[in-house]
Amino acid sequence: QVQLVESGGGLVQAGGSLRVSCAASGFTFSSRAMAWFRRAPGKEREFVAAIKWSGISTRYADSVKGRFTISTEHAKNTMYLQMNSLKPEDTAVYYCAASSGTVVSAQADDYNAWGQGTQVTVSS
Repeated sequence: QVQLVESGGGLVQAGGSLRVSCAASGFTFSSRAMAWFRRAPGKEREFVAAIKWSGISTRYADSVKGRFTISTEHAKNTMYLQMNSLKPEDTAVYYCAASSGTVVSAQADDYNAWGQGTQVTVSS
């Protein structure tokens, strides 16, 4: 059974940094694509970043490009999202997602396993 568990969210001041993690289990990682999405209060879920498990291919939303870095650590079966220069508009629940395919997609429908989410709050 595929299981994704996020951790590392919290409260941080604008301009600060935070790293959220996604521990994955129950599936073969190989070249599977994984991603981070977020949902802010009153807004639609939006794509943040995606990566092929091998780490070879990554993709970012324009709003986080240059500030966020997605990565994987194979030995720990964990995906990370390093968030720097955080802004109040980055406040959201962050979800990790796994695809059964290899395409590094920005579409939520391409991912079929989701974590429970972790709250990130950026104060101004």
